[in-house]
Amino acid sequence: MLSRRILWGLSLSLTLASPVFAGEFKLAPKAVLELFTSQGCSSCPKADALFKEMGKRSDVVTLAYHVDYWDYIGWPDTFGTAENSDRQRDYAEAWGSSRIFTPQMVVNGRGGVVGSKTAAVNGALASATLPLTVSLTEQQGGLVDISVPANADLSGGTIWLITFLDHADVTIERGENEGKQISYSQIVTGRQVLGMWDPKTGAKLTLPLHEVLTGKANGAVILVQQEKAGLPGPILGAASFTL
Repeated sequence: MLSRRILWGLSLSLTLASPVFAGEFKLAPKAVLELFTSQGCSSCPKADALFKEMGKRSDVVTLAYHVDYWDYIGWPDTFGTAENSDRQRDYAEAWGSSRIFTPQMVVNGRGGVVGSKTAAVNGALASATLPLTVSLTEQQGGLVDISVPANADLSGGTIWLITFLDHADVTIERGENEGKQISYSQIVTGRQVLGMWDPKTGAKLTLPLHEVLTGKANGAVILVQQEKAGLPGPILGAASFTL
């Protein structure tokens, strides 16, 4: 059963099977904030801490992608994957850039800023908006209904399921952050396509939680994102829950 520890990406209609709590949340978050970070990067701990604070905001959904391209300097990131590094490279290519770096925060898939610079992150968030409402309704049997309305003013997008671990403390034993214990949040553990969003008809899906939250994952984001020539484009809407 979903608890009250819920971060909602856009609009959530939640009905619990238990009579203890039932209600509707419409917090209208305006941004999905993606952090590209590495445990082997000396500039990243400040960004990791800022990212954790941003995750406390009701108007922001956060996802941390740990990359693997700094592993060679002495400490393999315990959460790093080649797929996460590829996602960052795909963003750079979509924006016409050949440069990737850590720490980087990406706002709504539209652009990136240095993730340790508070003013830059706040500036990028200030004008951020998400045009689509993603609604989630919990049903009996561990099922969650996903609903995304039609919007003929937009072009279509892909509906993604992104699982995450909401918290982990890691002691870095080697490399640039040797000896530090760093607190990480919203650590991406997997990504998969759920379906397509049609701007004329919208989309409705049902998700079995017990088949989704496997391994260390204890939360997930439902995210609608456009693509351009196979590369990630603007994020249109999202919803997030944590068990």
